[in-house]
Amino acid sequence: MVDLRIISYNLRKHAAIGELTELAVSNDVDVMCLQECDPDDLADSVAHLRLIDATSTNRLGLALYARADRYTVQDTKMFSMHRSLHDRVLSPAHERLLAARLHDEAVGHDVLVGSFHAAPLTASNRLRRKQITAAHEGMRSLGHDVPAVMVGDFNYPWFVNGLERHVNATGYDLLRSTEPTYFRYRFFSGYFDFVTSTGVQIDRVDVLPAGASDHRPIRLAAHAHQHAT
Repeated sequence: MVDLRIISYNLRKHAAIGELTELAVSNDVDVMCLQECDPDDLADSVAHLRLIDATSTNRLGLALYARADRYTVQDTKMFSMHRSLHDRVLSPAHERLLAARLHDEAVGHDVLVGSFHAAPLTASNRLRRKQITAAHEGMRSLGHDVPAVMVGDFNYPWFVNGLERHVNATGYDLLRSTEPTYFRYRFFSGYFDFVTSTGVQIDRVDVLPAGASDHRPIRLAAHAHQHAT
């Protein structure tokens, strides 16, 4: 089995950028997936993690960091998704998935990791389901039979059981966190940050303490079935 410790964090328009080093060190992170970051203000390294790649054409950027002494980057790719009316009018995000194929030098096997950010609540659940399906297809384009984990802000607080059935039909599993992850308003909180995976065992998705973002970071340990490369 390949053990992979991942944190995903929506930084709320880069507001929580100063928290990354503490998160990386205190949680002994292998991979960090970011949403709503400013790609022009990302450090090349965060503690023991190095920047793999980041989007460049959207103002709500995506980024991936990975442990510098363990992973070799085989490939990275950015993916555009079906666009909502919000996207067309305000152009907040052109690319909604950043995925990487990482070679684990410790065990000699590959794993796919993706940072995902779905369309906001102004879009329909139907559109977000299309985006999630397209994101899974994008992940598979980097390695069809390679274990894969996609994390991020799914913007899907209601009717999640239907989403889970939809995701399962595509060959992925969906996991929710142990607590709500979004709490911008006192009267509204919800489960926004999810994990989808294939070829991977994940026992639970923990929620970390709140910081400067309106999302709380999520943390998980993925046990990927070894795949010969």
